[in-house]
Amino acid sequence: MFGINTPELVLIIIVAVLVIGPSRLPGYLEKLKNLIREVRKMASGARETIREEAGVDIDDIDWKKLDPRQYDPRRIIREALLDDDDAEALNSLKMAPGAAIASMMGKDSDKSADPVAATPEIVRLPEGERAPFDVEAT
Repeated sequence: MFGINTPELVLIIIVAVLVIGPSRLPGYLEKLKNLIREVRKMASGARETIREEAGVDIDDIDWKKLDPRQYDPRRIIREALLDDDDAEALNSLKMAPGAAIASMMGKDSDKSADPVAATPEIVRLPEGERAPFDVEAT
């Protein structure tokens, strides 16, 4: 607390008792008690205001999830660009690459899957034909 260790705090309290004196000490302790009570009331009022305005309880927020050090821009972009089906396929690739490729190709997971042979053949458009247009693309 403020860079003060226990022996220094005890020394400050003893000096305060000697300077203030025993006759005025109860009044100052009452003022300190009221100050602490007001600070707690203000803190709970701020918590209630946040709960009312934001609709979120501070205790329910997962602060680790909001830690900026954990963000991976590649993961965020990948998740934003992939559809739900693509995300499931990607997750299955992370778990077992050989089995996932085989299941995507419709093969049994017992057989050895050759990733080079599993790549689809590229189909070229005929000369002069326009590429399909995606209206939802940016």
